Amino acid sequence: MVILTGTYSYFETKQTEQHMGQLALQVATTVSFMPGIQEAFKLENPSEVIQPIVEQIREEVGAEFIIVGNKESIRYSHPQEWKIGKKMVGGDNDRALLKGEYYTSKAVGSLGPSLRGKAPIFDPEGNIIGIVSVGFMQEDIQAVVFNKLIKFSMIALLVLVLGIGGGIVLARNIRKDILGLEPHQIASLYRERNAILFSIKEGIIAVDESGKITLMNQTAINILGIKEDSINQQIEKVIPNTEMYRVLESGKFESDQEMILKDKVVIVNRTPIIEKGRIVGVVATFRDKTEISEMVNTLSEVRKYSEDLRAQTHEFTNKLYALSGLLQLGEYQEAIDFIQTESSTHQIQSRILLEQIHDHKVQAILLGKIGKASEHKIKFTIDPNSFLKALPEHIDLSKLITILGNIIDNAFEEVMKSDSKEVTFFTTDIGNDIVFEVADKGNGIHVENQSDIFSKGFSTKDGKNRGFGLASVKQVVTELNGTIEIQNLRSGGAAFSIFIPKKMKNVS
Repeated sequence: MVILTGTYSYFETKQTEQHMGQLALQVATTVSFMPGIQEAFKLENPSEVIQPIVEQIREEVGAEFIIVGNKESIRYSHPQEWKIGKKMVGGDNDRALLKGEYYTSKAVGSLGPSLRGKAPIFDPEGNIIGIVSVGFMQEDIQAVVFNKLIKFSMIALLVLVLGIGGGIVLARNIRKDILGLEPHQIASLYRERNAILFSIKEGIIAVDESGKITLMNQTAINILGIKEDSINQQIEKVIPNTEMYRVLESGKFESDQEMILKDKVVIVNRTPIIEKGRIVGVVATFRDKTEISEMVNTLSEVRKYSEDLRAQTHEFTNKLYALSGLLQLGEYQEAIDFIQTESSTHQIQSRILLEQIHDHKVQAILLGKIGKASEHKIKFTIDPNSFLKALPEHIDLSKLITILGNIIDNAFEEVMKSDSKEVTFFTTDIGNDIVFEVADKGNGIHVENQSDIFSKGFSTKDGKNRGFGLASVKQVVTELNGTIEIQNLRSGGAAFSIFIPKKMKNVS
């Protein structure tokens, strides 16, 4: 309001001066063309005719002075009659007397600073014979401007008071909506909320009372594969089978509800948002059941390895007992042959396992499987050409257990039905991919089953709870941007080849 008032004052001053200057020039021009004034110049005492005429005009237009002078700037009229006959003051007559121009000027005359309108007086032949000067005092112009500013300032003050009052009322209403928090507190809460939402591993989606999405964290976007611009859309357009409307109607908390969202099995909790006894929205948190299943599978595999190691211990204990018996019976040569056979086999396997495979996670898995194979009388061989450095960080133990554990166990189960119980493991990291290959001498995989072998619940084996191992392998390999190839061998059996990139690709 202060800036507006100052701007108005500036333009009002300029406009008033321009208006008063134009008025002074118009009056001066009109007087200069009056025949009575022009004829009076021919008289011996022109002021007797000119003074009454211009004084009447001055009073009617409100000018401070109207002065008529001759070519030498000698006054023929003046508001103060005693100044008639004296020379005009101000020094701004030349443009009118010498050039015949009509103009306005500012000068300090006998009455003080004034704004003047100047007009030359011509005789019938076009010769300049005199000048008319009409003036308004600067202080009078300022008084006019000041009076206008007083009125405008009163209006501005009224608007300012109304604005302050409205601002106070609006601020109070806003503070009620924001729970009395200050702006910096709101900004801090917003940053903390974003950090919390980003760090939570569960998906979170919130809707208002009309069912529009108001909040959604990155985990929810990743799990459901939805777009970030889904906020402010109706929830049923984004998730068609949502049950959040049921909570909006009932206002009851629902926990650990299993359902399918976007072709994924998730565990959902739904909590109503209640404000002043009214339901204003719902927050749903959910987690991918696949992750829970992977955790259970990992624990199951770890238990299997524990059991395999116990079996391996039991197997070697039996061999030690047999060796002890041979020595007690004096069958020294047979005992030596037995030790050399066992030592040779373990030396070859241990050399490959410890000297050519440098990843401890893979070593641990293979040691467990060697024990299991020994218990089941399966010839489990690590290819001598295998070579593997330490794996990248994104291929962690749980993923390795899921991939190698299921593939090798599947091969063991397959050869148990075969006369030739042989399984071969090969790995290499030459090139851009890490390669794992497990080959068995079982019955192979029928062509009609190859497309379904990685589907959940599909199995060619008898029994309940089958058909999940290879499906888990496929899912983990896909997450690692890898591929799986299956090939039936000419010599019998099948080979599973898994290719995992050493570097994860950025998926947009």
